[in-house]
Amino acid sequence: MKDNRELIIEVATKFFSERGFENTSMSKVCEAAKVSKGLIFHHFKTKDDLLREIFKKTTDLIIEINNTNQQDYTPKEELLELINSFFIQLEKDKLFFQLNLSMIVQPKTRMLLNDLIQERSSFILQSVKGVFEKIDSKNALIMSYLFIAELDGIALNYLGIFDTYPLEEIKAQLLQKYTNNEIYKN
Repeated sequence: MKDNRELIIEVATKFFSERGFENTSMSKVCEAAKVSKGLIFHHFKTKDDLLREIFKKTTDLIIEINNTNQQDYTPKEELLELINSFFIQLEKDKLFFQLNLSMIVQPKTRMLLNDLIQERSSFILQSVKGVFEKIDSKNALIMSYLFIAELDGIALNYLGIFDTYPLEEIKAQLLQKYTNNEIYKN
């Protein structure tokens, strides 16, 4: 059974994802979580603190996914693992991705979370760059930005633009692109 703090985070995550941060009142979170306002404010001093905690938890999940034991992987295997885990997570937890997208593009939440967004972005860039440095050290940074942009674009299109989106076909094309041996030649 979840403790009250985790339940509050879960309910707030769902509401912030579906309704937006500014359109979600703490009263609605209390009601849905079946807890008092006093209990929420015991755990989180403000609604902003609750949002920051949710963002930190999502960052921890990203770090955990990234830190799978890939020490014995070739660069190609590392990229394929990154792509596969991205698509699995995208399908498995749409709310997670919707919330993150929403928080990053809304001016108020972007400003509130700017330090955490920069921290997460830096981690992701460095992780991906570490893989591309093994493939083409001269172009690793630009290849990393392009790879991240591809994944971000896929998530954006899947979550918010198209009602039907050929996710499996997109994944297959991306896997084919990154198994192409041409990119592994220096």
